[in-house]
Amino acid sequence: WVDTDVNPGPMLIRSPPIFQIAEHIFCCYFAYEWTIRFLAFKNKRDGLRDFWFVFDSLLVWTMILETWIMSSVFLVFLGDSSGGMGNAAILRVARLLRLTRMARMARLLRALPELLILIKGMVA
Repeated sequence: WVDTDVNPGPMLIRSPPIFQIAEHIFCCYFAYEWTIRFLAFKNKRDGLRDFWFVFDSLLVWTMILETWIMSSVFLVFLGDSSGGMGNAAILRVARLLRLTRMARMARLLRALPELLILIKGMVA
């Protein structure tokens, strides 16, 4: 939410360096997590049967598209000109899709209430 509220840049390549660095770190982390989960499948086609893995795949590939591929395309074709996609509102909507990853954590905490008790104990 910090990026949406505080970032003055309409696109990643027009954002201050701290936002660009944070975006690249998150993209690397989630791509690494996806790779580890993919490699954990003994039969790689079983990943297509796991709904959460397919959903995470969609989110990770969308993030890679937004962070690395589209930024590279904009740099190559637009350079430093001020044209382009304007405020890139559709990209901001795509970022909100990534918040749905938090639904997995809520589902886990609902299934394991003892984990919630442990977390509350560590925070207090």
